[in-house]
Amino acid sequence: MFTLKKANKTKPKHLLVIRLTAMGDVALMAPVLNALVQQYPQVSVTLLTLEKWTPIFAHIPGLKLHFAHPKTTHRGLGGLWKLSREIAALRPSAIADLHHVLRSKIIRFFLKPLQLPTAVLDKGRAEKKALTAFPNKTFRPLTHTTLRYAAVFESLGYPLLLAEEALLPKPATPQLTTPQLTTFQPDPKTKCIGVAPFAAHIGKQYPLQKMKEALRIFMAEQKNKYQLVFFGGGPVEQPLIKQLCQDFPKSTHALDLSFEQELSLIAHLDLMLAMDSGNAHLAAMYGVPTLTLWGNTHPYAGFYPFLQDPNNALLADRNLYPGLPTSVFGNKVPKGYEKVMDTIAPVAVAEKMAAILEKPSASGQK
Repeated sequence: MFTLKKANKTKPKHLLVIRLTAMGDVALMAPVLNALVQQYPQVSVTLLTLEKWTPIFAHIPGLKLHFAHPKTTHRGLGGLWKLSREIAALRPSAIADLHHVLRSKIIRFFLKPLQLPTAVLDKGRAEKKALTAFPNKTFRPLTHTTLRYAAVFESLGYPLLLAEEALLPKPATPQLTTPQLTTFQPDPKTKCIGVAPFAAHIGKQYPLQKMKEALRIFMAEQKNKYQLVFFGGGPVEQPLIKQLCQDFPKSTHALDLSFEQELSLIAHLDLMLAMDSGNAHLAAMYGVPTLTLWGNTHPYAGFYPFLQDPNNALLADRNLYPGLPTSVFGNKVPKGYEKVMDTIAPVAVAEKMAAILEKPSASGQK
């Protein structure tokens, strides 16, 4: 990370925060921004992000949003120049780049004549490369992503305490309509479990058949007293999710919901079951107990769901596969490591689900 400061070293009063993608990283950033506006209400904060993420930040008081449109208005160098002029008109007094990619670097370059104090995310690339080296690695826990975000603000004069208070306030109790469930109304007597059975990369994907087996074991042991809600959305995932709803009669899906409705539903779940994926982070930012399954990735890379119990995770067996983790994002699967997820037994998933549900809510909110 580097920081450029004005000679007078006065604390900036209007922070421009840059983070455009991806959903999991954006969701990890949300509690950090919530902590920032809570702990420093005198500071104005503008987030430069994508418009589709608006529902994530809708309930963070005082946070202002400015949207980048990289595929249309702000496409290419000319578009980024136009975006930089829009940002300059907002009159920020400092820049916190929580993305640190080519696009954000160009924006910062165009804003350089303003001589704004600038702090940039340290992604720890060398550490992550050492952690995922195959086969010779340095296996140790790295700084969590939320702490890396917080370090950016600390270098601008705003140290943060990332505690339970940073969790996002839950949206209003959802009144949602889906093809399988006429009206969804959370009932304190009936627990609702979210299941996100897919991941962006094959290295993070729990086999679908094993997921089905885990859910069958769980529902049988619990006598079907729980409601399952399946999350996903890609063209390949949609028919599979609809089939899951047929396999589990007491279930529904979120395919037909808007992102805002989906978040309202997620916020009121009693448990989220997911891989190392965006849905896990969306649930965790509301303090929803979240069980994650890890294959070629690992919590040590710094992407464990925010404030979740370290025991709320099941990991592939490193005794059988000592080269784990092989990737930060799950996109690198060495030969012989295609089935690491098979070492997580469905019965272990079912038992962990039951154990987590027996505990009080992680956030105390319900």
